[in-house]
Amino acid sequence: MNRSALWRSFRLATWLGWQIESNWTDPFLFAIYSIIKPITGAAILVIMYGVITQGRFEDPMFPYLYLGNAFYIYVGSIMTGVSWAVIDDREHYRTLKYVYVAPIHIPLYLLGRGVARFLTGSIAVVITIAAGVLFLSVPLDFSAIQWGLFLPTLLFGVFMLTMMGLLLAGLTLIMARHEFIIGEVTASALYIFSGAAFPLEVLPPWLRPIGFAMPTTYWLELLRRSLVSDVAQAFPTLSILSNAQLLSILIGLGVLFAALGALIFWFCDRLARERGLIDITTHY
Repeated sequence: MNRSALWRSFRLATWLGWQIESNWTDPFLFAIYSIIKPITGAAILVIMYGVITQGRFEDPMFPYLYLGNAFYIYVGSIMTGVSWAVIDDREHYRTLKYVYVAPIHIPLYLLGRGVARFLTGSIAVVITIAAGVLFLSVPLDFSAIQWGLFLPTLLFGVFMLTMMGLLLAGLTLIMARHEFIIGEVTASALYIFSGAAFPLEVLPPWLRPIGFAMPTTYWLELLRRSLVSDVAQAFPTLSILSNAQLLSILIGLGVLFAALGALIFWFCDRLARERGLIDITTHY
C-alpha cells in the first residue's frame, strides 16, 4: 500500500472519529461538557488532597500531584479511543466488516479514530492546568518551562499511548465479553502504578516493580520536571535519575511497548480473521 493510501486511511479515520465524538449534541452543549468534565475531575482530586493534608497546598507535592493527574487524562483518552473504535464499528454500527474489505490500512484506521479522543483529551488537559494556575496557585512559570524537554516528551508519549491502544484494540478483536471496559480497566491500573497521584513508595514493595516497568511512570515524571523543575524532589521515587536518564528509559520502554503493541495486534487481527470474529455482534 502506497503512502497516499496510508495517509488517506489515517486522515479519513480521523475525520470520522471526530464526527462521532462531537456530533452527539449541539456545539454549545459539547463545549460546556468539555469544560465542566475536567474541572470537576480536578476538583475531586483537590478536595481529597486538601482533606488528607489539611490544606497544605503550598507543599511541592501538590503541583506534582496536580500536573501528573492532568496529563494522565491522555492515558485514558488515547488508549481507550483507539480500542473503542473496534467496539463502535463492530457492535454499535456493525460496519467493521466493511472497513476490513475496504482498501485501507486497518492499524492506521484505528489510530486515526483515536485522534478524536486525543483532541478532546487535549482540551481537558489544557483546561485542567489552566484552572490549577488561575485558581489553585499551581506554580507554573511559562518563561521557565523547558520546552526542549516538554514537547518531545509529550509527542513521544502520545505515540507510545497510541501503540498501547493498538495493543488493546487487538485484544478487543478476539474478546466476546467485557471488551467494552478493557480501556478503562487498563487506564485505571496504570493510574495506580504510574505515580500519577502518589509516589510509588506508597505501594507495597512487591508491587513497585510493576510501576518501574511502566513507561508512563517516566513520561509523567519528565512532563512534571519540564514544567516545574524546581519541585522535582517532591516525588522521591525517581529523584536520583537525571532528565537524560529518564528520557533514555522512556524511549527504551516506549519502543518496547510500541513493538509489543504492533505484534499483538497483528497476531490478534490474524486470529480474528481466521475465527470469523470481525463481523460478530455479542449484544452484550
